[in-house]
Amino acid sequence: MRELTPLEARVLGVLVEKQATVPDTYPLSLNALLAGCNQKTARQPVMEASEAELLAAVHTLKALSLIVEVSGARVARYEHNMARVLGLPSAAVALLAVLVLRGPQTAAELRQNSERLYRFADVSSVEGFLEEMAGKSPPRVLRLARAPGAREPRWVHLLCGAVDEHSLGIAASGAAAEGLGAGAGAVELETLQAELRRQGEEIERLKVMLERVARELGITSTSD
Repeated sequence: MRELTPLEARVLGVLVEKQATVPDTYPLSLNALLAGCNQKTARQPVMEASEAELLAAVHTLKALSLIVEVSGARVARYEHNMARVLGLPSAAVALLAVLVLRGPQTAAELRQNSERLYRFADVSSVEGFLEEMAGKSPPRVLRLARAPGAREPRWVHLLCGAVDEHSLGIAASGAAAEGLGAGAGAVELETLQAELRRQGEEIERLKVMLERVARELGITSTSD
């Protein structure tokens, strides 16, 4: 499989995420997929993909058999096929999706952020799946060198090809330095960010419920 573009990788990550978090609307319509790719919460980096760009990415992923188009009642819908094409178990697919959606993370962060996709017993089980993916040919993930001031190394996905470990290390070091300088304020910021992410996910769930009620009442939905 060739290297993916960031948007192609994001499409896969969104499909894996929404399969677990909003199963009632999965497979996803093109509009729902675009909204997931451009979502402001739980995304790093945040994207502003156009519908034309998304269509091109979907076309390529279909050619690679990484996604499958499913004919719906009114519109085409899409589901991922990562486990079969990449030869990975569902636990590894969940970790890969979280790395694609949220950027480099430690094993502990991955366990927390993937809880809604796959519940790992402990951090060591997360590390086991990561090591397995890192040992594949080609490798799917890479463990970065521990950044100065960081307690744990971070992991990054390789679906888009090799990464610049130096620049990632500088970014991590800068974030750690800011955290040390901010003191208690950094903790408060993390708490606020976590609450904002929770509220964003709650809004997504409410949107799904409203769309389902609209369909049951025969009201035309704009999500498709």
